[in-house]
Amino acid sequence: MGPLSTVLAWFYALLLAIPLYYLVTSALKTNIEIFTDPFALPTQWLWENFGEAWQSGSLGAGLANSVLISAVAVVLTLVLAIPAAYALARSEGKVAQAITSSFVAGFLIPPFAALIPTVVLAINLNLFYTREFQMLFLPASALPLSILLLTQFMKTIPHEIVESASMDGAGHFSILLRIFVPISLPGIVSVTILQVLGFWNEYLFSLTITGTGADVRTIQVALPTLISDSTNYGVLAAGTVIALVPVYIAYAALQRRMQDALTAGALKG
Repeated sequence: MGPLSTVLAWFYALLLAIPLYYLVTSALKTNIEIFTDPFALPTQWLWENFGEAWQSGSLGAGLANSVLISAVAVVLTLVLAIPAAYALARSEGKVAQAITSSFVAGFLIPPFAALIPTVVLAINLNLFYTREFQMLFLPASALPLSILLLTQFMKTIPHEIVESASMDGAGHFSILLRIFVPISLPGIVSVTILQVLGFWNEYLFSLTITGTGADVRTIQVALPTLISDSTNYGVLAAGTVIALVPVYIAYAALQRRMQDALTAGALKG
């Protein structure tokens, strides 16, 4: 990497670090400090802002709901997307192309256009204002992109490996679990990270369908309860930091696999 690339990389890292620094330092300040000297370190480190945000916004329940919904939704997405991608990767012809095209067409529909039909469906299923419907809806919305990404990754697996396994008597289920899943693991991890971020940050459908009840709302819906006519922005920033921590933990845990996925994608490209 040349000097210019190094400078640009550090400049980009700085651009990402500045908002994070501002958020974390604001979480430890009073309103006066936030507005008078936004980028300075706190004169008094108000760690109690985190406790106040946790209690006044019931962030503990929101955090638990977000973890539960995101975890179940990711598992369901992978359980459905991996076999579907395997089938499309091994299929050729007009039927496979038509199915792939239908997934691509799904990207043309803006999410808010499906809001009213989704609400009607939730009401008819008696799942309105429940976490269960959100656990089912999120995978359904994530499947097109997940299947397309995994299909393209699985298509790079050499046919010779599959043919050799077939000659040894391996069936589709065995080939999927013993060949496609291990080789496609970097791609699966990439899809997992992508969907975890999407599920965790989802707000519109969580607010409309899951609702604002303290026992069912997600962390993204719970955060706005910290806003009022006399908002303590230090407490609000502290709540935002709490909401970000699980995402950073998940990314850190999967970072090595993510790097493998990017490297594998670059080599295959």
